[in-house]
Amino acid sequence: MEPHGPACPGSVPFGCELTASTKSYTFQVDEEDDSDHILALSVVCLTDGAKDECNVVEVVGRNHENQEIAVPVANLKLSCQPLLSLDNFKLQPPVTFRLAAGSGPVHLAGWHRIMHREDASFEEDDDLSEEDEEELPPIKPAKK
Repeated sequence: MEPHGPACPGSVPFGCELTASTKSYTFQVDEEDDSDHILALSVVCLTDGAKDECNVVEVVGRNHENQEIAVPVANLKLSCQPLLSLDNFKLQPPVTFRLAAGSGPVHLAGWHRIMHREDASFEEDDDLSEEDEEELPPIKPAKK
């Protein structure tokens, strides 16, 4: 079956592994590509050969002033938390994953979603979208 088949239109499985020898991985797309790209992370887990040590995975990106920002997204330890579900945490490429502590191996898995700009039905068909948020009533001041 093709990665763009009917089961997941416009989505391609994504995966990478961070280790003591490969501490970072950068996911990027061709700058000339006019499609919108989303990387949705679903799980981060320790794999075979991991030691019982803290393994901290960071997502590295850039802010509006083009300064590098690193945000920890997982702290895994074989004996207490070997796996973390990220519920299709959405990132916009380019994005770098970095093993900030530990020696891994840590596997990251998810989906690379490609939306062609002329595809107006994207929002309706997006299997990766979050549940429709309920509209919350306005906050009223507390009575004294």
